Amino acid sequence: MADPDLRDRFLSTLKGKAVDKVPALSVTQTGTMELMKKCGAAWPEAHFDAKKMAALALSAHTFSGLEAIRYPFCLTVLSEAMGCRINQGRHDIQPSPESHPFAKEPEKLEFPPDLIERGRIPMILDVTSILREEAGEGMPLITGMEGPASLLSRLIGTYNFLTWALRKPETLKECLEITGAVCSGYAQVLYEVGVDAVCIVDGIAGPDMFDPKDFEVFMRPEYEKLCGSVKGMKLIHICGNSTPILKSVSECGFQGISIEEKVTDLQAAKKLVGSKTKLIGNLSSSGVMLNGTCEDIKEEAQKCLEDGIDILAPGCGIAPKTPIKNLRALIEARDDYYR
Repeated sequence: MADPDLRDRFLSTLKGKAVDKVPALSVTQTGTMELMKKCGAAWPEAHFDAKKMAALALSAHTFSGLEAIRYPFCLTVLSEAMGCRINQGRHDIQPSPESHPFAKEPEKLEFPPDLIERGRIPMILDVTSILREEAGEGMPLITGMEGPASLLSRLIGTYNFLTWALRKPETLKECLEITGAVCSGYAQVLYEVGVDAVCIVDGIAGPDMFDPKDFEVFMRPEYEKLCGSVKGMKLIHICGNSTPILKSVSECGFQGISIEEKVTDLQAAKKLVGSKTKLIGNLSSSGVMLNGTCEDIKEEAQKCLEDGIDILAPGCGIAPKTPIKNLRALIEARDDYYR
């Protein structure tokens, strides 16, 4: 089903090898309402049923041409596995945590030896097997997951996460070591069943929420351990203007960093990360991708390509009401650039 060059192009780009053209895809969520209708698999069921999740994930390539399959469509799989109650959401709203099980007793947080048997983790492994069989070896598979900071913020609450950096720094460090280990353990299992890349999403660790000085103390050590312990392509998405920490993140060992449109100077960003780490993005998901015309998208995409983006993609999760034609415009813009 897949162009035999898609997986090779994606992996070669992340490895710094020459490619015929920049990949055009999404490393963030891809489920949209139009795609749900096209493939017959809709939220919230597609978050909790392996066959429906696989069908919706595959549809983003089949109907819009995105050059990778990215799943799941929420950031609650690890949160649920670690004890959070989950609101299942609606057809246009993603699932979300409803509880913070370790907010009052963080000392009880520990790495569960049965992690891969918990919650929806076995289902995600099944989805991977289904997609590899249906999409073929030529299609890159990208699995999204909470990063150490995002996972911990769900387990203890966002307020606690941010204030403990000042009031309980040792407790925060100890908790992050555990969530970091959970992320690493999950990622390793994903690679073993055939995933090509994992994309950890850690918005709360970005400068819009977390002081860059605190990032160096709390987050960088966990990212370095994750990247050093897990074999496979590792991507990270941090929301907001991540410019102040881009250099530090790039030194942790990630092959790709997904950036939002708030990173306005791509050329400067590329200098910060150097040649080993690839930049992914950064068309506004809630702006031009959702509400713009195809011509608007092509104009923004061309600017990204001219400024040296390594993988052309939406800068954050694709909004559920994004039209398929706007997703196709992203691919068309890339193709036009190389003509």
